[in-house]
Amino acid sequence: MRFQTDLVPARLIRRYKRFLADCLLDDGREVTAHVANPGSMLGLKDEGQRIWLEPNDDPKKKLKWAWRLVEHPGGHFTGVDTGVPNRMLKAALMAGEVPGLQGYDLVRPEVKYGRNSRIDFLLTGGGPEAYVEVKSVTLSRTPGLAEFPDSVTARGAKHLAELAQVAGQGARAVMLYLVQRTDITAVTLAADLDPAYARAFTQAQAAGVEVLAFGCRITPQGVTLGTPLPFRAP
Repeated sequence: MRFQTDLVPARLIRRYKRFLADCLLDDGREVTAHVANPGSMLGLKDEGQRIWLEPNDDPKKKLKWAWRLVEHPGGHFTGVDTGVPNRMLKAALMAGEVPGLQGYDLVRPEVKYGRNSRIDFLLTGGGPEAYVEVKSVTLSRTPGLAEFPDSVTARGAKHLAELAQVAGQGARAVMLYLVQRTDITAVTLAADLDPAYARAFTQAQAAGVEVLAFGCRITPQGVTLGTPLPFRAP
């Protein structure tokens, strides 16, 4: 998935009201950018952090900038837009490029299921229906290790319980963690940040929910699906 326009480097001044960030462009201009991330962004919102913004000239949008990437030492990147994983994965699933989720004829996004929920992807044709829930992972407190979630997520625990019900009914239920970082070699849960989510995960696995984890290839030009990553249970 390529970004629609070339990204512009900047420095973060502050993130506030969850969806806003004040940023300093390299040319000295101060701009406000939209932040498409409702999470805590732990470790990604320090003042002075080098970031990358996407400009737009859409008259329907209030803000003319969107925060897309954080740059880390060594040329590594983290993608902060939580909408990227689903857009990228839809194309990869339709092309049969996601290991473990190949061979399906139809990929349907945002299908209603459970209790007032929507599954990210329902895959049909070619075997048992596969319900695929996707989570964007950006937290890393130990070098090389990504963790989910970065804050308490009651919604995430609800999704795990609903996947467990799907598995109990004989369909495939898949929890897919997509790590939007290029400095990661394994994935686990941040059980200390959200013990309830960790408990829900253990119960879901026992009920037959599958777990997949993938990295991403990230540059200021775009984001593509990376290789499978090992998942370490907490």
